[in-house]
Amino acid sequence: MGSATSELPTRRTPLADAAETGLKIVVVGGFGVGKTTLVRSVSEIRPLNTEEVMTQAGQGVDETKGVESKTTTTVAFDFGRISLNQRMVLYLFGAPGQERFWFLWDRLFSGTLGAVVLVDTRRMEDSWYAIDRLEHHRTPFVVAVNRFDDDDARFSLEEIRQALALGKHVPMIDCDARLRSSAKEVLICLVDHLYALARSQEGTP
Repeated sequence: MGSATSELPTRRTPLADAAETGLKIVVVGGFGVGKTTLVRSVSEIRPLNTEEVMTQAGQGVDETKGVESKTTTTVAFDFGRISLNQRMVLYLFGAPGQERFWFLWDRLFSGTLGAVVLVDTRRMEDSWYAIDRLEHHRTPFVVAVNRFDDDDARFSLEEIRQALALGKHVPMIDCDARLRSSAKEVLICLVDHLYALARSQEGTP
């Protein structure tokens, strides 16, 4: 991505005494799509992450086409937290993107209320597995398109929806994972989606 800097908070926010609802959210997507960046930019605590420097051992195993400049990789998961209001807190888990770590995903999905699928349009095919696993687990999700500065194609959200074969019921949103305000809008989009689904189920006879 470009040279924009993350809108990191100047102070780390303690958990409010009134917090009573904790929601587990998973951020998934392909390798190098920006999952660690999103968790890091939006978290109000210092994120726990398991990034390691990429070595020659990963050559020929990790597909780096389109992200050749990437020098680190998540080998377990990222963890962060954000309070949407005084009572509702989101606990964020960023899943590793490389295929060799996908076996961890099913465990991460356990107890997850919803998910964000982060998409890089330069490597759209990397999103299919994430969508497939979420649909298999019947986990509600939204799709956030992380717009990279060197993405010349600039596909519209509707074009991306068609390429990923997503139904109209799946919300989509543009984002810049580096910016806290943008990452927070993605999470608000997911919470709104979960709320709408819950209201719909309540109204079902």
